[in-house]
Amino acid sequence: MEQERERLEAELLAAIAAAGDLRGLEEIRVRALGRKGEVTALAKAVGRLPVEQRRAAGRAINALKRNIEEAITRRREELERIELERRLAGERIDVSLPPRPRPEGRVHPVSQVTEEIVAILADMGFAVAEGPDVEDDFHNFTALNIPPEHPARQMQDTFFLEAEDEKGGPLLLRTHTSPVQIRTMLAGKPPFRIIAPGRVYRRDYDMTHTPMFHQVEGLLIDRRTHMGHLKGCLIDFVRAFFERDDIPVRFRPSFFPFTEPSAEMDVGCRRGEGQLVVGAGDDWLEILGCGMVHPAVLREVGLDPDVWQGFAFGLGIDRLAMLKYGIPDLRTFFEGDLRWLRHYGFVPLDLPTTYGGLSR
Repeated sequence: MEQERERLEAELLAAIAAAGDLRGLEEIRVRALGRKGEVTALAKAVGRLPVEQRRAAGRAINALKRNIEEAITRRREELERIELERRLAGERIDVSLPPRPRPEGRVHPVSQVTEEIVAILADMGFAVAEGPDVEDDFHNFTALNIPPEHPARQMQDTFFLEAEDEKGGPLLLRTHTSPVQIRTMLAGKPPFRIIAPGRVYRRDYDMTHTPMFHQVEGLLIDRRTHMGHLKGCLIDFVRAFFERDDIPVRFRPSFFPFTEPSAEMDVGCRRGEGQLVVGAGDDWLEILGCGMVHPAVLREVGLDPDVWQGFAFGLGIDRLAMLKYGIPDLRTFFEGDLRWLRHYGFVPLDLPTTYGGLSR
C-alpha cells in the first residue's frame, strides 16, 4: 500500500500543478477526494489490512489527503490571481483616447413636463412668475386666508426654520407656490395673468409623496372673469397636455381657504392590468384643485373684491409626469439614477411647443 500511496501522490500533485483553469482543478479534486475518489478508495482499503499495519497506514493516508488539499488550495489561488490579471489587462481603459461621440444628457421628466405646462398656458396668455423657496407666515398662510388653527400650519406638515423674519415671525419652506401670487399682486397693478411653477416642501414620504416636489399654480385677476372662464381654461389645458380630445372632465365642489367657490377637477380614465390610462373610461381621477379667488385674499393685497375678481388653480407637476409617462414611483424622480433618466428622460433642445408637439 505504501508504494501505491507514493505513486498516487506523485500523480495527483503533477496533475494539480498542470491544471490550466479552475474547472480542471475542480475535476482533479473530485477525482482525488470525492466520495468515489482515488484517495478515498485508498483510505477505505486500510480496513482490510492486518491490525498491526492499520495505524501506520491510516497516518500515511491522512498525510496524503492533507498534501493534496494544500496543493489544490495553492493552485486555486494561483489560477484566481492569473484570471484576475487577465481580466484587468483586458478591461483596462486607455484614458488618452478621445471619448466616444454619443449623447449622454437627458432632460428630466419634471423639467420636460414643466416646459409642456408653460408652453400650453403661455399660449393662453399666462406669464411665468417666480418667488423664494423660504417664505414667511404672512405670504404662505395669512394672506391666503389660512387661519391660525389650520392643520397646514402644524409642525407635522410644514418645515419651519429656526430663523425669524424682520417682524419676529417664523420662516418656513413654502408649502405651495401660492405665495408667488401674493407677491405678484402686492408688487403690481391688476389685471394679472400668471403661472408660478417651482419647488414646494411638505413633511411626507411614500410612493406618491416626497418632502420636496413641484407645483404650478395659476392666477387670473380682472374685472369680468367668472367660473365659466376657469372651467374652459382647465378643460383646454388637460386636453392639450395629454394630447387627447376625448378626455371627459368633471368639477366637484371642494374647499380651499383661498378660493370660494372651490372645486376639484377630475378627468376620465380606465384602470386594468396594473395600468391607469387617462381618457375615455369608466372611472375618474382627481387632477387638480381650483376656484374663484376668495374676497379675503383680494383684500389682503389691497384689491377691492367688488371691482376685481378672478380664478386660481394648482396642480402637481410630478404627478402629471407620472400619469402621462407611466412612471410608477414618485421617489425615483429624486434618486439620481442615470439608468432611470436614460429610460424616462428626453432629448435635449427638443423643446415642447403647442404647434410642434409637446412630447416628441
